[in-house]
Amino acid sequence: MSDKTRSNHLLSYPVIVLASGGDVDAINAVLKHYEGYIAALSMRTFYDESGNPHLCVDEVLRRRLETKLITKILTFNAA
Repeated sequence: MSDKTRSNHLLSYPVIVLASGGDVDAINAVLKHYEGYIAALSMRTFYDESGNPHLCVDEVLRRRLETKLITKILTFNAA
């Protein structure tokens, strides 16, 4: 992977600074950046009436992880 490709997957410093300052659009950009990772961490096996396993996103856990990320963003000192 080249440096140019790798840099496209990073959050920019101005977005991080704005998010840590409480800018709603910047916080949403950070959440959007990490949504795939949060969804992967939130996967749980649920069973239907027949006992068949299904892998699904646990929405309660996903919201808890998003809330935890938001609180850490707001306490982050970017300066």
